[in-house]
Amino acid sequence: MAHKKGQGSSRNGRDSNAQRRGIKVYGGSKVWPGCIIVRQCGTKFRAGPGTALGRDWTLYATRPGVVRFISQRRVTVEEVAVAETTAQG
Repeated sequence: MAHKKGQGSSRNGRDSNAQRRGIKVYGGSKVWPGCIIVRQCGTKFRAGPGTALGRDWTLYATRPGVVRFISQRRVTVEEVAVAETTAQG
């Protein structure tokens, strides 16, 4: 019976949890205020009209509408008619 652990085994075992970054809502999808659109590290995608940038660079919707990804990796939320959003659910 060994009195000490094998080489380096006591130093292993510290693996961090995944960050789960990426696009959460794709273009053409309906969102409501507060819906997370993109989780990112840095400003890979930039906030356009209808979106805001969180403290950890998360993009989220500030108004109800449809998500659009436009040129230069800018994300916008375009408003849709109120009747459409309530009828579709």
